[in-house]
Amino acid sequence: MSLRTLGTLALLAALATANANADADAPFIVGVATHSMNNTGQPLRSLQMASAAGVRSVRDDAFWSTAEPTAGQLQIVAPWRAWLSTARALDLAPMVILGYGTSFQGNAKPRKPEVRIPYLKYVDYITRQLGNPVKFYEVWNEWDIEGPGDARLSTDYASLVRDVAPVIRKNNPQAVILAGAVTTLGITSGFVDRIIAAGVMKYADGLSLHPYVHCYGSDRNTPESWIGWMRDLDRKITLKAGRPVPLYLTEMSWPSHEGNCGISQERQAAYLSRAYFLIRTLPNVKGMWWYDLINDGDDRSEQEHNFGLLDSALGPKPAYAVLKAISPYLRDFHYEPTNSLQNDGIYQLAFSAGRERIMVAWASGRQREVSISASAMQNQNVRVLDTLDPDKGMANARQQWVCKDDHCSTPVMLTEFPKIIRLSPDA
Repeated sequence: MSLRTLGTLALLAALATANANADADAPFIVGVATHSMNNTGQPLRSLQMASAAGVRSVRDDAFWSTAEPTAGQLQIVAPWRAWLSTARALDLAPMVILGYGTSFQGNAKPRKPEVRIPYLKYVDYITRQLGNPVKFYEVWNEWDIEGPGDARLSTDYASLVRDVAPVIRKNNPQAVILAGAVTTLGITSGFVDRIIAAGVMKYADGLSLHPYVHCYGSDRNTPESWIGWMRDLDRKITLKAGRPVPLYLTEMSWPSHEGNCGISQERQAAYLSRAYFLIRTLPNVKGMWWYDLINDGDDRSEQEHNFGLLDSALGPKPAYAVLKAISPYLRDFHYEPTNSLQNDGIYQLAFSAGRERIMVAWASGRQREVSISASAMQNQNVRVLDTLDPDKGMANARQQWVCKDDHCSTPVMLTEFPKIIRLSPDA
């Protein structure tokens, strides 16, 4: 190996370390998946609505088949540039998926040299053409889906990331490279373990996961059950990698359809709020992208039509209003585990940002009354943001804090919709 090659590898390693260090200090990312990069039927004003809801990153596909409709003839289509420029103007960090096959390669995955070489040329072209505005690149999407337990499939994926990462870093050294986009079945079938063992985190800046649980049955499909699984998964990944691994949930949600695995639009909103606050209790999770921004259709009985925050006509669903209300707290506040309680269906999660403190509280199952405590709140009204009625924002409740010396408390009735209770005096 030449000194020049060693120098290049050292530079790439330094860039990866710099990206990881910057990521550790970055705000939590509230993101959404969009289908508007390729679908001109979804107007780009939907990105304005995402921005208005506090979203800070959008994820979409730069299809290989679109970039290279004919072998050797690469292109960037106008809708991609429009999507990217709109996102950039709205300060939405773009995540671009580099994936899927081409017809002239039989839609094959780039596992063999005859497919991998043109795929790497596509990656090189895309990352040069789209340039610095792209914050994240995700290497393929749900590679594991055709064989979650296939050991060779996971080995081939890890080697793909090894080959792709230097190309991206050469063209976009500031970009965060995400590997995985692993499905729920891939996670439970060991795909994550195998790609980590194969060294994928030597090349990627983070691991992306799609940990859906909406079809797991009534005892395992709630945000509270989900976060238990995510805690175990986080621990296992750290042990497998020998270090904390930055995790990015690039798809996650509950669909609001009528039928098997579905919930109501109102419960979807409650679950969104609970899931986002619960995932903030795991420092290794750097962001979560709700799947997706817009419903994919109008059939209320079709699961794939009902994941969105907006309906197909861009009408806000209850989940949209909830995300808009809670997103500032998700991005800017830090979890305080020592001041929090999670027990017997009662959740009281403490967060702070500077001198401002809040308690996010709810009850899973039946509603219950609890006492919330704070300090130095004499003569202060209790201020609450109730996600059951998020449009009111943070507002005065009917009661005041009851204080003895410096210890203050107030009763709060908890439901499945989290309440955000301000624990610090107004400035």
